[in-house]
Amino acid sequence: MNTLCSFFQSLGLAERMLAFVLIAPLAGGVLAGIDRKLTARLQGRFGPPLRQPFYDVLKLLQKERIVVNKFQNFNIILFFIFTVFSGALFFAGADILLMIFSLALAGTFFVLAGYSVSSPYSHLGAEREIIQMVSYEPMVILTAVGMYMVTGSFKVADIALYQKPLILALPGVFAGFVYILTIKFRKSPFDLSISHHAHQEIVRGLTTEFSGPALALIEVSHWYENVLLLGIVYLFFAFNPWLGLVLTVGTYLFEIFIDNNYARFKWQLTFLSSWLFTAVAGASNIIVLHLIK
Repeated sequence: MNTLCSFFQSLGLAERMLAFVLIAPLAGGVLAGIDRKLTARLQGRFGPPLRQPFYDVLKLLQKERIVVNKFQNFNIILFFIFTVFSGALFFAGADILLMIFSLALAGTFFVLAGYSVSSPYSHLGAEREIIQMVSYEPMVILTAVGMYMVTGSFKVADIALYQKPLILALPGVFAGFVYILTIKFRKSPFDLSISHHAHQEIVRGLTTEFSGPALALIEVSHWYENVLLLGIVYLFFAFNPWLGLVLTVGTYLFEIFIDNNYARFKWQLTFLSSWLFTAVAGASNIIVLHLIK
């Protein structure tokens, strides 16, 4: 693991970005396969093969392109581009704040894609997506601020090379980030804008009017985003690469467990609980750090 980390650090900026672009969808697809398989086992089913997410995307790519208007897929393409760009910035070791703002811009284009069609289900999903963004963004910003206060840098490369465990200085920030990860991963109880499981709704909220290649692009974008989010989790334990890898995977498995054990919240509870957890866990941790420095 140390050898792999050293090799990755030896790569140039362009090489790191290219590595993310090529490897992240493979890793994201495997994670999606593990999610579906483990969810099935928790529900007493055998479940699909781990390769099923890749089969689904390939099948979508082969379907006919059907669009409601010309702006629909344009916004999805921008959503995909900025999601990939955000992940490439992160794994290249760039400024974490720039990555966060880029990812927020990607989410904005995703919302605009939902509003660009006339379906009331899509519009409702877009409105819920905005509520989710307002719910989780404060905690994402506090995560970057907390890492800066401990390491003295906003650069991902400097944070990853910090020799002390960030988790010891930022336990509240980590707890808050894990809480909003459930929203970012679009898992129950916070899968408001898009149902995570196909059996939950007849229509899928924001993506109701999307099909074929556009829907495949949305799915692959979420794979990129999931890998990026798990990369942020890894930073809390980056002082020990093996421990970081194990706990990052453990966090993902924990989110799957939560997904299968809680019913969907209403948007009011989602918003209030996220801000309350951000204030109690995240903001209080930041205040304590400021007082002891």
